[in-house]
Formats: sequence, structure tokens, C-alpha cells
Amino acid sequence: MIKEQFTKFEPKVDAFKDKVIFITGATDGIGRSLAIEAAKLGGKVILSGRNKERLESIYDEITALSNSIPTIAQLDFETADSEQYSSLADSIDLNFKSIDCLIHCAGILGDRSSIEQYNPGVWQKVLHVNLTAPFVLTQALLPYLKQSKQPSIIFTSSGVGQIGKAFWGAYSVSKFGTEALSQILCEELGHTAARVNCVNPGAVKTKMRLAAYPAENRDRLRKPEEILSPYLYLISDESNGITGKCLHAQ
Repeated sequence: MIKEQFTKFEPKVDAFKDKVIFITGATDGIGRSLAIEAAKLGGKVILSGRNKERLESIYDEITALSNSIPTIAQLDFETADSEQYSSLADSIDLNFKSIDCLIHCAGILGDRSSIEQYNPGVWQKVLHVNLTAPFVLTQALLPYLKQSKQPSIIFTSSGVGQIGKAFWGAYSVSKFGTEALSQILCEELGHTAARVNCVNPGAVKTKMRLAAYPAENRDRLRKPEEILSPYLYLISDESNGITGKCLHAQ
């Protein structure tokens, strides 16, 4: 039923008008494609990423393609400290007062090796970037999400976040944690209008996918812009009442 709703969902022009949409990992892959599409639909997009030059590049691209003027929120999940998160929250308070949607697209792959051989330092880095940092960011922005009439929080999951597979190590564990974090938030915010969901994008033509499957025929993969339907649906007011779910793009 839900899959039918998002696969058939076609947002109207200016569907996201006046919506403030915070997107992590906005400089590449799914995050980048989503930022462009959300801006085209009238959203006030906040572009978050660690690379200033790439943030400025996607900023220029969005302003050239739409009437929306995005905002840059540079943040390195690997190194950001509490002061940087507080500063970001202060900036949101000053410039927007509220956020309508928080979308977590940032992530790293780490090693594709056995648990027996997995580097503990890499393990810690992957868990921090993929799970701890999204938790801290969500916690920092929750007061502003609660100011929205219909707030939506969207996490990006994975098939290996639901079924553990050999040699996926810390990435798989981080995605299992992402699913748990999403479900816990859903329960804790159940008395509010907030909805919390995951999207499993499946096999997508991204740099991370290439690193995971270097010998794969990339021509058979769907491009990031081709799997945006569940994200767009969960941003929209059409998904009001949908919470605690994991939508599969493929």
C-alpha cells in the first residue's frame, strides 16, 4: 500500500514551497540529487557537507536551475564537536526558526573485510560518521523540527542494515543502528506530529557503490535521480501519518 503511494507520487510544482529541508551528504550521490529536486519543487534547502568547494558548486547549480536560494551548512561529521553543532543550531534559530524536514544521506563505507581482520580505528570512524553523528545532529535540530506543523525525519538505510552479510562489517552494523534509531525516535515522538522513517535506496550508481562493488556493471544501476520517489513522498504532506516505516526504492 505505501509502496503504491510513493511510486505513484508525483509532486506538484512548488509542492515544497516554504518547506525548510536540511539534507546531509548534499554534495554527492543521493543527497546531491535530492537537494536539486527539492529546490526545484520550491523547498528552502539547507545543504550540509564537509567540503566547502563542493557545497559552493551545488549551491551554484541549484541557483541556476531553480528560483530557490539554498543555504550552506558546512559540517564534517568525522571531526565536528559539540560547539559546532551548537553553532549550527543557533544559525537555524536565527535564520529559519523551524525545520520541516531533516534528511540523512551522508555516510561512509569503511572496509570490506571480515570481523576477524577489521581495523578497529576504521570501525570506530564508520560508526561515528554513519550513526553517532546523525544522532547528535538530530538531537541538536529536534527543537526546530518540533516547531514545524508536520516535521519529517528521514534516515537512509541499506539492505545490509536489515540482514547482516559477511564482509560488510561496520557499515552493516551502522545501518542496523540507523534502523533502530529511527524506530526509537518514532516511538518517542509518537505523541507529536513528527514522522520518522527510513529509506533503503537499493543498488544505486554512486561512488560508494563503486567502492563496494568495483567489478560491477555500473550501466545496469539506477542513477540517484531515479530513486528519489520515497524521499520526495516522505518530505511531502501526502505522507502525513506515515511513520516507523522503511520504504524501499527498488
